Amino acid sequence: MEFAEAVRRRRMVRRFASDRAVNRTQIAAILDLATQAPSAGFSQGWHFLVLDDVASRDAFWVATAGARPPDAWLDGMRTAPVLIIPLSDKSAYLRRYAAPDKAASTSATPAAGDDQGQWPSPYWDIDTGMASVIALLAAVDQGLAGCFFGIPAVRLPAVRTVFAIPERLTPIGIMAIGYEADYVPSKPARSRKPLDDVVTWGGFS
Repeated sequence: MEFAEAVRRRRMVRRFASDRAVNRTQIAAILDLATQAPSAGFSQGWHFLVLDDVASRDAFWVATAGARPPDAWLDGMRTAPVLIIPLSDKSAYLRRYAAPDKAASTSATPAAGDDQGQWPSPYWDIDTGMASVIALLAAVDQGLAGCFFGIPAVRLPAVRTVFAIPERLTPIGIMAIGYEADYVPSKPARSRKPLDDVVTWGGFS
């Protein structure tokens, strides 16, 4: 599939075919491409927790949905055969920028060491997000579909506990991956903004 076609075909899918499994070879190929994403200082501060069996997926939904009554969104998302939790690792960036080649470089944008306040942006989260976008596009390239969504803040401690996620790793969201259920086209509630609305040439004045 051409890159432009994969980008234009990508959309958030919220119901998956229950009779079509996704194997680990497919998942590994998707995540292999995800790790080709750029990262500040080549820190590669990302990790991916894959939940591809019934027990782990059920544990995720119990931890995140709790006693929430079933609804159309939850019923649809629970059909995903694979859930991937992208995790960012701030400590990888702090270590990388404390290394001699970065600490001594005047061109290094982020501050070295543990002073997070001097970093202009949380690159650990940004880079993990970019890797996640590549994963979603890689899924489309394989004929799969995906959806990226968040974990409610109040549910994060439960997710950490259930899956023993180390403190240095921060979940930035969830990717549901699988084969799309029968697609019924519908008119989107909102349209994409025109390019002129989101692009400024040469500066704001």
